[in-house]
Amino acid sequence: MKIVCAETVLLGECAFANAGETVVIPDREITRDHLHDADALIVRSKTKITRELLQGTDVKFVGTATAGTDHFDTTAMADLGIYWCAAPGCNANSVSEYLVAALLTLGHRHGFYLEGKTIGVIGCGNVGSRVARKCRALDMQVLCNDPPLAARSPDPDYYPLEAVLSESDIVTLHVPLVREKPWPTLRMADYCFFEQLKPGALFINAARGSVCDYDALLAAKDAGAVSQSVIDVWMPEPSFRIDVLKTANLATPHIAGHSYEGKLNGTIACFEELCKFFEIRNTWNVAASLPEPEVPRIEIECRGRDDEEVLLDIIKRVYDIEMDDRLIRDAAVQCEIDRARNFDMLRKNYRMRREFQNTSISAHNASDELTRKIKALGFAMD
Repeated sequence: MKIVCAETVLLGECAFANAGETVVIPDREITRDHLHDADALIVRSKTKITRELLQGTDVKFVGTATAGTDHFDTTAMADLGIYWCAAPGCNANSVSEYLVAALLTLGHRHGFYLEGKTIGVIGCGNVGSRVARKCRALDMQVLCNDPPLAARSPDPDYYPLEAVLSESDIVTLHVPLVREKPWPTLRMADYCFFEQLKPGALFINAARGSVCDYDALLAAKDAGAVSQSVIDVWMPEPSFRIDVLKTANLATPHIAGHSYEGKLNGTIACFEELCKFFEIRNTWNVAASLPEPEVPRIEIECRGRDDEEVLLDIIKRVYDIEMDDRLIRDAAVQCEIDRARNFDMLRKNYRMRREFQNTSISAHNASDELTRKIKALGFAMD
């Protein structure tokens, strides 16, 4: 069996070599010629899966080691009789940790506390539900909006979008890209959306670039409807708008979900599904492939410090979101062609970022409340 694997699939060759001959190719360079005698194709979001790419090949299975499938022509694969899979939820925890890092960083930078703030979470699936849990752990008020989930659930805790926008100090998007009715999300954050915001709200998009009308966001910032913004996803990618970058308080190159575990979960999901489809015994020892965490333990003094100061101190030692902000701003200095290439390179060469669960905290003189928060964010405690 032959498997073609995109270069950015974490441990792709290590994993899929257990199932057959594995050929690794740069994501955007995969062509139909590479797939002529291939049985399976494993990709991430930079590889567009189209009818033209697959037609006339021997490919029977396509997997994406990502939660989203915006890059998949699922209709074409159905027509061609090709089985496909994705990895929903693979990077959900990674994105939620990114959100916590962003919020604590901006709180420290601009002199506000998260405790007592109201955050509106738009989209409460795998990612949004984790964001909501972590925000509640920080003693924030959480308003959830998710019409598809609300339609299937008697849970009264889903609020209309208008109420969430008007009452939230912070609004964060975690919706998939949906073009069809009844609940399309394409450019859902439009002029009307921003007009309904509580004046001076903080806006975050770590979902999909296309769910936000960035012209509308810029107008909202000019009008004071949005005081601060955090942007991880762009329209278009891999290029990105300099005007949006310049006005963002934190900007990153679509890496919210790029923790080591988030990417590895995607690879694992595709490998397990491939083994089931081709009826191959799973012989990949994932544990043997894991590197040691760079920061296995943190010792910190908490006396005389407020909780959010301590939490930010801990998180920055594991994940410094401001470093990602500096990297994309440096890339923006380049000309238009180089900017797109640099965006891709930032993602391809992204440093190893381990999730909070890999770090144990020894917090001296921490209150019971602070200890609860540290645990709730995912850290282990000595």
